Amino acid sequence: MTGDANRFEGHGEYGGSGESGGSGESRKHGQNGKHGESGKHGSRDVEDASGPHDPGGPGAGSDDEHDDARPPRIPLPRSSVEDTGLPLPDAVPAAPNPGPAPAPNPAPGPVPSPDPDPDPDPVPPVLPHQVLKALLGAWALAACAPEETAAVEAHLGTCGSCAEEALRLREAVGLLHPAESLDLDPGLRNRVLEGCLGRRPPRIPVPEWAVPYDAEVARLDALLQDIGDADWHTPVRLRWFGDEGTAIRRTTVAGVIAHLLIVDGLVALALGLDDPLLALGATADAPTPEDRTEEYWRAARFPLTRRVRGPWREQSHDLVRTVSFAGSGSGRLAVPYGGFELPLRDAMVDRAFECWIHAEDIAEAVDYPYAPPSPRHLHAMIDLAARMLPATLAGRRRAGLAAPPQTRHLVAAGAPGRSLRLEIEGLGGGEWLIPLDSPAAVGSAAHEVAHVALDGVEFCRLAAGHVPPEDAAAGQNGDREAVRDVLFAAASLSRM
Repeated sequence: MTGDANRFEGHGEYGGSGESGGSGESRKHGQNGKHGESGKHGSRDVEDASGPHDPGGPGAGSDDEHDDARPPRIPLPRSSVEDTGLPLPDAVPAAPNPGPAPAPNPAPGPVPSPDPDPDPDPVPPVLPHQVLKALLGAWALAACAPEETAAVEAHLGTCGSCAEEALRLREAVGLLHPAESLDLDPGLRNRVLEGCLGRRPPRIPVPEWAVPYDAEVARLDALLQDIGDADWHTPVRLRWFGDEGTAIRRTTVAGVIAHLLIVDGLVALALGLDDPLLALGATADAPTPEDRTEEYWRAARFPLTRRVRGPWREQSHDLVRTVSFAGSGSGRLAVPYGGFELPLRDAMVDRAFECWIHAEDIAEAVDYPYAPPSPRHLHAMIDLAARMLPATLAGRRRAGLAAPPQTRHLVAAGAPGRSLRLEIEGLGGGEWLIPLDSPAAVGSAAHEVAHVALDGVEFCRLAAGHVPPEDAAAGQNGDREAVRDVLFAAASLSRM
């Protein structure tokens, strides 16, 4: 029984008994002459499993010297236990088929959500009424923690008095933080300068009639500072009213600044400063603003870029500095515009007007917010246009573009004649009596035949040629023909 037990244990470890395992391996390896290695493996393993080595076991007849020189081998596959004739071991109950373990019976209570929210809403804490009421101010200012906010909002749905108090607090918060534009007030610069000059008057003040030009140049320069290099090549349409209707000239932002530079050069020439047209190498034979601009554009060998801003800015500062040193007496100096002349004081207001209008053209092209001038400066521009209307109306009559005067003879210079009341509404507005029969006549309320009312900015855009006279939003009363002539004369003030 001892030998059988050893054979069973050896078979159980390696798949066969001492005899059959040894003979099986001997038969398999006898062809190669390696049965001694089989005996060695059998004797070593059986000794480890069941005690001392059995001399009659499978290790008999092994060659230890050759065996030590050979590399170790992998044991052969096991044979079936049924082939040995030995009694089978007691059967082990089969393990259940592995699979998903059945879910335990859930405990009574709420079923948890299979996919919980990774960021669940804060659970409102249970707070007493007095605490919730004290939190209403912080809730209105959005200063509560998320849990407190949830608790307050849950409470507002059930407490009417707290809901009314919360509504009043929210309205009060809206008054504390009014919606304001991020754009600077266009009158901020003027107020700051007035405050500074009020405390410390300048030693050499800028004449009052040159202040609008100084302000509009500064506003346009701020716009140019904000735009990028590519914006300088943005297309811009220059519009004005001609004899045949609205005229359009296409250019770029840089071309508009070059136009302002060249037309401001007329004032620079009257003050004895350098002509920017000559600095480019072009001829200075062009007398009108349109001719000078076209000559400058043709003389530019390369497309205009933001570099034109430097000469325009420097010339603008030179103009303001020169008229400041010249004093108020220089305002009577004549500035030729080709077909007509303006005194320097009016020419500076005219340049301020054109600077604002073309700044709006640029702002519209680059989608930049731009506000009208301050009321005081706007009034000066409207006043200049109103004073130029009688001469413009007479010129249109000479050209056959307006109805002749109803009087047989021209009104004597300084005498009252038929008049139209021009009422400009809004900031910077006022009233002007426009003589209709002669430029030298004096407007008279006793001889008023028509009344026109326009908004101040609308009238300026009409005078700039940006609004056709037929489309001007004007209230009219009285002689319709006189109203039409004055509106068309106002549009004829425009030029490129």
